[in-house]
Amino acid sequence: MLIVLLLVVQFSTAKTIDEVIEKYIRARGGRDKLAAVKSIYMEGIKETSGGNVQVKMIKEQDKLSRTEIENNVVVITAKEAWTFFPLMSPEPKSVPSDNLRDIQTEMDIAGPLVDYAAKGHRAELLGKEQLAENTCYKIKLTTQGGNVMLFWIDLSSHLLVQSSVISMDHEYSKSLISYSNYKSVDGIQFPHTFETNNNRKMNDAQGSEIVFHTIQINPIIQPAMYQPNIQS
Repeated sequence: MLIVLLLVVQFSTAKTIDEVIEKYIRARGGRDKLAAVKSIYMEGIKETSGGNVQVKMIKEQDKLSRTEIENNVVVITAKEAWTFFPLMSPEPKSVPSDNLRDIQTEMDIAGPLVDYAAKGHRAELLGKEQLAENTCYKIKLTTQGGNVMLFWIDLSSHLLVQSSVISMDHEYSKSLISYSNYKSVDGIQFPHTFETNNNRKMNDAQGSEIVFHTIQINPIIQPAMYQPNIQS
């Protein structure tokens, strides 16, 4: 009887988490529209202490994630990844293979919550939590590679308002991103304002805001974008 009860509880929890995520998918524009996005180009401005700098993000589903912040580049592909910070090193640096799987979720345009089980991830509904004026569902997602991600989905809009990635990279670190200013692009809701907070050892927090003014769906991605240098 106890085993049956445990199975019922586990089924009920799984159903609840799936319902929350399904409402999020519908709020974004629906499963079919999200699945139709095979590539994306985003351009915006990041506020820094030294002034505003240009940000570009280019993704091709399951193949590429490329981020350019002024002259700094991070390229993630299905087989390898590089960082290129010219002021620190004249040559791109390869990301160690041990860390590659943790960051390859960046190539998932729809995000790891969508079809999470099919992607090999595990999701758990942790309950509700208040974030400023937003009451949110809090979701814990453990990726196929073992990375732990947290997501806060607004109860009213069913849109994502905050996410967090906790990693162990020799030093405990936590990155926090807040999402706002949602607008429809080709029938899909995208946040146009990202506020980031990188918290090393849970102190010395460094935050910044990125406001995207351009989002293009399904652009053609040139092969040069797979290379770790400034070309876009």
